[in-house]
Amino acid sequence: VQLQAFGGGLVQAGDSLTLSCAITGRAFRTYATGWFRQTPGKEREFVASLSNINEYSYYADSVKGRFTISRDNDKNTEYLQMNSLKPGDTAVYYCAAGDYEWAAGRAMLRRMYSYWGQGTLVTVSS
Repeated sequence: VQLQAFGGGLVQAGDSLTLSCAITGRAFRTYATGWFRQTPGKEREFVASLSNINEYSYYADSVKGRFTISRDNDKNTEYLQMNSLKPGDTAVYYCAAGDYEWAAGRAMLRRMYSYWGQGTLVTVSS
């Protein structure tokens, strides 16, 4: 299973940006998916997760109401729509996929995800 994230860039505060993650390999629809982000000197933190059949989602408090995670199982792609971006959202964003029984408590744990993309940088200027 390979993941490739793209769509990052430089935007201004208040702008919107959509990240995409193309997933190849085993049946995409069997995996729960997620997005994490990391800034220099800090640990990778949870952003959002979506269960494999689009039934359940979970967001970090810092992005709730502004970010939306989605997936297209026919296109083997997951997305992260980011609205009302803030300078504090500046980070390298990583997509991830994991074969586990989805639950909010598990979805936010990095160790639940076996597969990771290479990361895409999002920079939000003030």
